[in-house]
Amino acid sequence: MTTGGAGRAGTVRDGAGRTAAAASVAAVLAGLLAGCAATATAPVSVSPSSRTSPSPTPPEALCTRLVVHWAREILGSGTYGDYQSMGLSNGQYEILRSVVDEARLERKRRGADAADELIRREARTGCAAWYRSGGPGAGAWR
Repeated sequence: MTTGGAGRAGTVRDGAGRTAAAASVAAVLAGLLAGCAATATAPVSVSPSSRTSPSPTPPEALCTRLVVHWAREILGSGTYGDYQSMGLSNGQYEILRSVVDEARLERKRRGADAADELIRREARTGCAAWYRSGGPGAGAWR
């Protein structure tokens, strides 16, 4: 049996028998729902440039960027990492090793700027040739 609206000592009730906390929660929820409804009906403008997605980066260009980045890192630090920790496939890692070997020799002969140019050129050439011949899908774990 209920006590007809009598509650715990200190509980404040409104005229409908709701507690102040329940009324506060109801007011917050009503405000949130009103905000969601207004947002849902607001017009959305879409600019022509956002209607199309950008073209994907060709795999040989991505390969070139990765090889150039890691070749510069390796020349600066002198140490290699694991190809997987670098985010490279086995084929890209082979290109990287070749490029770094050549760049080390070039740096000794003609300096850092010449080595950097060689890195860009050889990475581009190696990646283009690798993807022209099939890329990573051409063999086991390549």
